[in-house]
Order: sequence, then structure tokens, then C-alpha cells
Amino acid sequence: MSVRISAEYASVRVPATSANLGPGFDSLGLAVRFYDEVDVRPVTYATHVDVEGVGAGKVPTDDNNLVVRALRFGLEAVGASQANFDMRCRNRVPHGSGMGSSASAAVAGLMLARGLIDEPEALNDEVILQLATEMEGHPDNVAPAVYGGATVSWMEAGKAHSAQIHLDASLPVTLLVPPESIRLSTAKAREVLPEMVSREDAIFNISRAALLMLGLTGQRQLLMSATQDRLHQDYRAGVLEDSTAVMRALREEGLPAVISGAGPTVLVLDKLPSHTRNTLRRHGWSVLSPGVDTQGAVPLPLSPLQLH
Repeated sequence: MSVRISAEYASVRVPATSANLGPGFDSLGLAVRFYDEVDVRPVTYATHVDVEGVGAGKVPTDDNNLVVRALRFGLEAVGASQANFDMRCRNRVPHGSGMGSSASAAVAGLMLARGLIDEPEALNDEVILQLATEMEGHPDNVAPAVYGGATVSWMEAGKAHSAQIHLDASLPVTLLVPPESIRLSTAKAREVLPEMVSREDAIFNISRAALLMLGLTGQRQLLMSATQDRLHQDYRAGVLEDSTAVMRALREEGLPAVISGAGPTVLVLDKLPSHTRNTLRRHGWSVLSPGVDTQGAVPLPLSPLQLH
């Protein structure tokens, strides 16, 4: 018997994520308690997406919406028949900010597909990791969005893999989001990276990434050294001038600050002094202190009234 859509409604919550964490380029990721939520139901009329919050009036509201595309990709992967959808997205994760918004959207759509079909095990976490990675191109944001906490991910024989780090869940996390006028696409951020790096820089990052495993599991005194990087942040300084300046100033104050993903958000694995927070806010930066998400993407209970 083939897989089919059987549920009338599905709802999901997916966390924002931060990739790289300094030295773990394209490998390390962290989920934070800052969420997008999406509800969906199959309908007989044309697909429509109601977007609230981030992206309202800007992102597609039809089948071109990334969440809808991911939902359809999930249904196609398990051989389920397609349908049209009435969807509502409540977006909080800033777009183009280095907080994994596209990974969150991809995982949300795939989780909704799981929630709608009669054989949800066909879209288990491992399958969703693989499918979302196919959409994203790399698993560093996808893995923490699926599993929560801190993850290390890698590709092997064309397949995405992930393992969770036994994270100190009480680790303070601060995200510094610049004004919306300062945004950078991941593609543009990658264009400035070199094709090759020196053996010295490679060894440097390997040692810091290994050290970060200890720092994330409770040895916080290691975090300053463990968040050093030579593979990507310096190369991106020219296209992330404001973010790089903030990151470097914070590190001079003894705070383990890094560029979150491809930027421009800055991630700090610590609390910020009140005067620093106030200064950043005066310059238009948003200062978020969400804490670590340990659940990853989860289904939500849904009342039929939510989609009317």
C-alpha cells in the first residue's frame, strides 16, 4: 500500500540555528530557543500561504514558498500524492541573517509532510536530515534544526550524517542581529573564501574545533581559545565590516564571539554586560538571549480554528 495524506492538519515548530561556531566551518551547529511555527491543511483550492512576522509581504505566498516546496519534496520522496495547501507561517527567524532561516523552512516543510501522511516513519529524522541537506547543500544548520542542541555533521558517500554533542544546556547564548539594511546572502559570503588554505591554518582550526567540544560540554574557560578561526571569518571581514568590528571588539573584552553562519549576526557564547547591550541597541542592533534549544523540530497541537 502506498503512502498517502491522511491527516487533516499538521503543525510544527522549528528552532533558529547558528552554524560554524567559529572553527567548525560547515560542520558545527547550535539550535537556539527562537522559533518559526507553521500550520498546514490540505485543500481543494489553490495553495495559499499566510505569512506573519518576518518576510510578510516579501516571501512567496503560493507554491513557490520554500516551506511548501519542502513539504512537496517530502511527499514526493515517500511516493505520496500531492495536494494543494492552506498554510500559515509565523516567522520570527530573520532572513539572510546567519540564523538558519532557510534550513528552518526546509525542515518545517518536511516535518509537515511527516505530520500529514499515514506512515510518518517513512520521514523519520534521518530521512529529513538527508532531504533537507539536499535542499540546503550542507547539513550544518539542518542538523541542529532537526535534533536540537549542538551537533557535528558531515557528508560521507553523498549522505548527510550528524552526531549530537553532550552540550551544557545552561550555556548562555547571545545573538546580535544588525539592522535589516545589513544582510548578506550565503552565496555571496562563500564567494570570498579561498579554494585552498595553508597546512598551518588547517591544523589551527582542527585543534580549535576539537577544543570547542570540551568548551561546549562545560569547560567554559576554554571557549575564548576554542572559538578562534582562520578558515572563514577573516576572509569575510570585507563583506561583513560591521559584524566583524563588533565580533572583534567583544573578543577584546574577553567574550567568545563569532560570526553566526555566513553572517551578519554575531553569536556570543556568554552573557553581555548591560552597557554593551545598550550600546548595540542604540546603533540599531537587536540583542537576543534565547538560550539553547534541546528539542529541535517538534510537532505542535493544532486546533482547526487556527487555519480559519
